[in-house]
Amino acid sequence: MSPQRIGVYPGSFDPVTNGHMDIISRAAKIFDKLIVAVALNVGKNPVFTLEERLAMVEGDVAGLSLNHIIEVTAFEGLLMDFAKEVGAGVVIRGLRAVSDFEYEFQMAGMNARLNPKVETAFLMASDRNHFISSRFVKEIGALGGDVSHFVSPKVAEKLVKRFSVNKAINKD
Repeated sequence: MSPQRIGVYPGSFDPVTNGHMDIISRAAKIFDKLIVAVALNVGKNPVFTLEERLAMVEGDVAGLSLNHIIEVTAFEGLLMDFAKEVGAGVVIRGLRAVSDFEYEFQMAGMNARLNPKVETAFLMASDRNHFISSRFVKEIGALGGDVSHFVSPKVAEKLVKRFSVNKAINKD
């Protein structure tokens, strides 16, 4: 029996977008097991807690036909340590535009120095999703805009609730 091909797709997923889900569904076709690793990443001042982000990703992944090979879990610390811990040989990164490439290229180089046994594979965003970013989705949601084209209905609902609560708090 050949060894299991395990890939890791890391991110803060604050919130998970249709672009993330596109990468997840495409990456799941490449591996025997895909681990979607939700980073604690408090330095980014997330809108949602780690538990909320995990639940959103798990909810969206449950709707995929390949959900049986996808595991959603949290991680903290160095990605290369996490990859070694779970036996992953590949880290998946999504690229939306040329501007993403420089940062991702540098990160891939650093990760290769930390653990040369783990490769980084880049998946290009599909043409429907190449402009979507969590940052833009949060900004649109915070300003009361319609985010339903960029996230699942459940995530859109959570964004509306979160930002309506924030507006109520800020009015007081």
